[in-house]
Amino acid sequence: QARLAESGGGSVQIGGSLRLSCTASGFDYSNYVVGWFRQRPGNQREGVASIGNNGRGLYGDSVKGRFTILQDKAKNKWYLQMNSLKPADTAMYHCAAVSLDTGNWWDAYGEFGYWGQGTQVTVSS
Repeated sequence: QARLAESGGGSVQIGGSLRLSCTASGFDYSNYVVGWFRQRPGNQREGVASIGNNGRGLYGDSVKGRFTILQDKAKNKWYLQMNSLKPADTAMYHCAAVSLDTGNWWDAYGEFGYWGQGTQVTVSS
């Protein structure tokens, strides 16, 4: 059974950095796109970044130039390096895997992806 587990969240000051990790098991990673989304209480989910088999990252407009998604498939791990953090980045962050057969990650992660439990990121002054 597919399982994703996030770690690395925490509290950080404005302008600080964090690296989130996602460890996956139970599915054929070569057939999936993995990415990160975030959710604030009472808000909709927001896609943050995804990375395909070609290693190319795609990013939401609000994090471009500040966040980087990385993958180490040999270790079944994906990472989200977050720099220049802002209070608006405060949220629960989840990694999500979507099958290539399902469609575009950005359209499908909410309904058709495998999610982890999430890791909380809090940015404050």
